Amino acid sequence: MKKIIAVFDGLRISESALQYATRLAKQQAAHLVGLFLDDFTYNSFSMYQLLKEGATPNEIYDFEARDKSKRDAAARLFETACREAGLNYTIHHDRNIAIQEVLHESIYADLLIVNVRETMTRDTAPPPTRFIRDLLTDVQCPVLLVPTVYQEISKAVLLYDGEPSSVHAIKMYSYTLAPLDELQTEVLSVNDPGAGLHLDDNRLMKEFMKRHFPAVTYKVMEGQPEDKILTYLQYQPPGTLVVLGAYRRGTVSRWFRASMADVLMKTLTLPLFIAHNK
Repeated sequence: MKKIIAVFDGLRISESALQYATRLAKQQAAHLVGLFLDDFTYNSFSMYQLLKEGATPNEIYDFEARDKSKRDAAARLFETACREAGLNYTIHHDRNIAIQEVLHESIYADLLIVNVRETMTRDTAPPPTRFIRDLLTDVQCPVLLVPTVYQEISKAVLLYDGEPSSVHAIKMYSYTLAPLDELQTEVLSVNDPGAGLHLDDNRLMKEFMKRHFPAVTYKVMEGQPEDKILTYLQYQPPGTLVVLGAYRRGTVSRWFRASMADVLMKTLTLPLFIAHNK
């Protein structure tokens, strides 16, 4: 039985992350952990502003009680969704610094699911948020970044550049979300201008893919990878999952750099499966 962690802000729970998590956990017959990052430094209100305005201890207590009530309600929502889906589940309330807690928990997980717009602060921000950047840099398991609106996953596009990091991500996707191997699956690769339309390590790659993805097809293009990939993915249907192979400090492969993931997060509303080998 696999262990999937779904990360939530209890003050602003992501319903799409909840839907993706319960759906995928049910497909996998996985154990689902609802990780509620109740960071003690994070409230729905500004303590500084309350003190500046002369709030009494009782008034501050009331604000804190409202936050606790919101967090409790979010946990109950998760619990209800898990019960309705017939899942084996656990709820964790981590009250220390959010990013430290989620990175620690990721050591003991097969997959981590989180909304791409998660900030773990009162403020909202366009993706990639600082929280997501920090998470992806040091996370210890594959991550599924999900959009704000849930869409049933019906297709997978696997980004491949011939480097071990991209193959590793494809392996992790196949091992972690095995039931999705039967979906329509496409390998997308981009060669430098003038390099032709060959697939790097063609024989070995196709030999490997045939054993994991029976319905796989291949799309090879020439041009600048970031431009070609982004344009191609923008025309994919809403249920498309994108698999890419790197997010860490520095360049990991020829074109799966942190900036590649950032561009996809900024522009697309598709779920992204990101895995990298340390």
